Order: sequence, then C-alpha cells, then structure tokens
Amino acid sequence: MAVTHQHPAMAPHRHVVQFYGHDDQLAVGVVPYLAEAIDAGGVAIVIATETHCRALAACPELGGAGPRLVTLDADEAMHTLLVDGRLAAHRFDKLIGDLVRDATAGGHPVHAFGEIVALMWAEGHVTAALELEEMWNGLGRETDFSLYCAYPLASVEAEGDVDAFHAVCRQHSAVVGAPVALPRLQAPPLELARTFAWSGMGPSDARRFVSDTLTAWGNSDLVDDAAVITTELATNAVLHARTGFTVTIARRPDGAIRVCVRDASLLPPRIGRPSPLDGSGRGLGLVAAIAVSWGTEALPDGKVVWAQLRSNEVSVS
Repeated sequence: MAVTHQHPAMAPHRHVVQFYGHDDQLAVGVVPYLAEAIDAGGVAIVIATETHCRALAACPELGGAGPRLVTLDADEAMHTLLVDGRLAAHRFDKLIGDLVRDATAGGHPVHAFGEIVALMWAEGHVTAALELEEMWNGLGRETDFSLYCAYPLASVEAEGDVDAFHAVCRQHSAVVGAPVALPRLQAPPLELARTFAWSGMGPSDARRFVSDTLTAWGNSDLVDDAAVITTELATNAVLHARTGFTVTIARRPDGAIRVCVRDASLLPPRIGRPSPLDGSGRGLGLVAAIAVSWGTEALPDGKVVWAQLRSNEVSVS
C-alpha cells in the first residue's frame, strides 16, 4: 500500500459549477450546500428561476430559515444586468454586490446559488455569461462567501461550443457533471464538500452525503467501501479531535475517488491496537485495509486525512 501526503486545495472562496440533466440531480448538490450555511447560523442566497426558488424554499432541509434564506428571481436579475445584450458591471455591483456584502457583514458563512449565467447562456448571451462568472470571482476576492452555479446540460450541449464550455470550467474551483454530447471534451474532475457540526449524528450524516454523491455520479460500486471509510474518519474527528469537520469527495481525472476529512485538531492520526472491550482503535486499520492509498496532511489550523479508491464502473453525471 502506497501512502503519500497530499490533499486538495482548501480555498476560502469556493466557486462550484454543476451541469445537470434534471432537477433531482441539481438538488443533490444544492440543497445540502445551502443548508450548510443556514445550519451554521449563516445566510443562503438563492438567485434562481421562479420554479427553483419556490422548490428550494419548500425543502424541509431549508425550512424555518426565515430571513436567513434570501431569494431573487434570476430572470428579472438577468434583464436588469443586461443593457443591449451587454453586461453592465455597475448594475452587478449594485444588485448582486450589495446583496452579498450585506449578507456577509455579520461574519457568518454565506452560500449563494445562482442561475443568471445559465439563463444568459440559454438565450445566446454566452460572452455575457462568461463575463458574469468573472464578476462573481471578483466579488469573491473582495468578500468571503461561496457560490454554486448550475447549467442545464441541454443548453450547454445545444450550444456545442467546447471552447466556451472549457472557459466556464476554468472560472470555477470545482466542476460537477460534464456534457456527454461534446466529443472533444474530457470530463473534468468532480468535487463536492460539506461541513458537519460536532455531534453524534455527524458520522452518519457524512456517510449519507458521500453515499448519495457517489450514487449520483454513477460510482455505486464504491458506495460500501467509501461509506466505511467516511464513517471511520468522521468518527475519529468527533471522538478524538472533538471538533466539527469537513468532508470532501472528489473524482480525479483517472477515475479514482478520494474522500478527505478535515478537522481542527493538530494531533496526527495513528493506527492503534483495537480494544477488546469496545473495538475502538480499529478505524484507521480499516481505512488502510480498504483504500488503495491513504495519508494525512498537517494544516496550520488542523489536519486533513484522506483515502483513495478506484472505481470499476464508468461514471456518469
């Protein structure tokens, strides 16, 4: 078993894009992402179609958010931002910039979900959509928040512009899904992350997050192994680090799946001798037995423990 020491970049500002075929696929990523901010006492901003705004507001996971769930009609926002088919930067700063800055003023996490770019793309304003992605990135450099964009696969495949698609991907820190109708396109890596509070439910919630994500990606052959690994690493964070933790699941370009758990403890993990009384101490031994490789990386404010698996299935998104 090869053990290396490497972890994916943990950028303070994340800008994720998802390409989805139907609303159920979209919900798998967006709902937990928005709920994460609300559960942490922050704000979730939804700039989406009227249909999606209503659907997200009705989700049980987001219920009771009250003023911490802010919605804005993406179609109205698009027509406000466009002037003769061109994107007006000063209007973006006033409409979107002020909204995000107000939400982050309290110092709590802010997660935004936006569909303006997708509507622009669908109506043929591809250049404006790319400019809007860059404006979002500029706002992210100014203000600490995360953004989740989404494009329907049908509109991207209909456009058929591989260079424009690659330009969209380059504007984001992580990509979920890829159009299959663009033959010259190599599927980008996929990555999703979710933060869990320090609680006894944390490991089971983390296991469900990883299992649901792998199923949505088409990697069902890895669900059982990944569930065990996630449970053991998350349990270590709860029992030993005694902090909240972040789980990141990523599909690498070679098809391998990597699960990372980050916590706020500086103590490195170690494989211990299992207790004959309660079975404790077996966690990392199980991870080492199941994973192709695993490792740990010390961070200034904690550590990351990761494990890698390989898939025998062809992933679909």
